[in-house]
Amino acid sequence: MNKLSREDLYSLEQYAEIRPQFRADIMAYKKNRQLALGDNARLYFESRTTIQYQIQEVLRVEKTFDGAGIEEELAVYNPLIPDGNNLKATFMLEYPDPDIREQKTVELRGIEHKVWLQVEDCEKVFAIADEDLARDDGARTSTVHFMRFELSPSMIVALKNGANLAAGIDHAACTVAINSVVANIRESLIEDLDDRAIN
Repeated sequence: MNKLSREDLYSLEQYAEIRPQFRADIMAYKKNRQLALGDNARLYFESRTTIQYQIQEVLRVEKTFDGAGIEEELAVYNPLIPDGNNLKATFMLEYPDPDIREQKTVELRGIEHKVWLQVEDCEKVFAIADEDLARDDGARTSTVHFMRFELSPSMIVALKNGANLAAGIDHAACTVAINSVVANIRESLIEDLDDRAIN
């Protein structure tokens, strides 16, 4: 999948003009990119579209317009765009109560390596987590992790041909299994997979 370049981004002035509609479109798009794993964990699947929005928002907030600053943001965020043979996501533990959150980050240490996707009858694909930065201090896990799910060519073909997609978590303190990801999310994720990646 094509990475973003400076030419793909709006200038600060252009973005200010289109932002209300652009943001509304992104929010609608993102509804098909979120997968709840139980009550307190969620996968937010990234794409070229979500990452462009993220970069535009960062540039807007930081008022970055110089070439070096823009290239720096592209270097940070481009690795989060799927490559055509994988799915990439932000995984979040969502506990509103700070005391419970503190307790759960200890109990759920290592959970980032126990999140999985499964295509039909294929083996589970466990997340490759936090390639950019370690998010475990030795005593607890973070509430935010970046994940990559590498799919084999046969899995990609199967998904393109209508195979079921399941997801879950296999952690001693948190076991979740979603037997079938709903159609709108599944179809959105399939768009991340490139037929050329299987040749």
